[in-house]
Amino acid sequence: MVNSYFSPSPIEVPSSYEKLPLGHVKVEHYPQGAPTATPVVVVVLNRPAKRNAFTQQMAEELEKVFAMFDVDERVKAIVMTGSGNTFCAGADLEIGFRGGQEKNQDHRDSGGRVALAVHKCRKPTIAAMQGSAVGVGMTMVLPAVIRVAHEKSKYGFVFARRGITMESCSSYFLPRLIGFSRAQYLVSTGGVFPSNSPHFNGLFAETFPEQSQVLPRALELATEIAQNVSPMASTLNRALMWRGPESPEEAHLLESNVIYHMFGSGRDQKEGVTAFFEKRKPNFKATIEENGPANFPWWYEVSIEQKAAKRLGKL
Repeated sequence: MVNSYFSPSPIEVPSSYEKLPLGHVKVEHYPQGAPTATPVVVVVLNRPAKRNAFTQQMAEELEKVFAMFDVDERVKAIVMTGSGNTFCAGADLEIGFRGGQEKNQDHRDSGGRVALAVHKCRKPTIAAMQGSAVGVGMTMVLPAVIRVAHEKSKYGFVFARRGITMESCSSYFLPRLIGFSRAQYLVSTGGVFPSNSPHFNGLFAETFPEQSQVLPRALELATEIAQNVSPMASTLNRALMWRGPESPEEAHLLESNVIYHMFGSGRDQKEGVTAFFEKRKPNFKATIEENGPANFPWWYEVSIEQKAAKRLGKL
């Protein structure tokens, strides 16, 4: 979409997300109106008159709030949805696409910045796709842990029909989620299909006949996660899958290292077992910073900032 990208400001966690000065996005506590951040927060794409079409401002606001959620220990799970009857109609075509104002290697796709913000956020995101979504409306939620959708709405990866290519890191996420054969079909035809189409091969974990059922189910799932799942264990589990090695032997060595740390570090595993025997909900308090394994992160961190990319290119 837009060529140059903003420089994110330092992260300052607000007392209330509902009071953040946002325009194309809004954040709601759950329950709505709670005075301070709640374990479940709802991110709403908020351009209903434009069918929540994606803009640079929306991208910047999404990256900003997901960076906050990542470091805010009050937040345990995130629900992303759209206002009105459409989840996201893709890029705002009235604004259009622009290129040629900077070098190709300097451009950073704004949808990709959003996808990476969702992916890197240590709090799981559930996409409540209550209405149709195409293009970046689909790709931005590929890093979510769960996608819930409406059976009668249409969803698709329409890039080739608009004369453009995949973005938002979708060439990485999509084939890994549904398989290369189905991913090739979806991006090659550029077609749109109902959420329960076999072409999606389980991309949507659950689908519902009524739009009004989608968000409540996503909130139910997010609440279940927030109340019953160790945030640190959840973060490590997702990293083991997305950031794991390529052979089963390497996976065995990495998993052995991490789970042995979890046995020995004690805090959350003791609480989880104790809560199970006492038949109560656990109160997990371990954090990656204070209680995580020494080898985290075990992968090589690639910087997407332009200056760093230029330095790497000279090596």
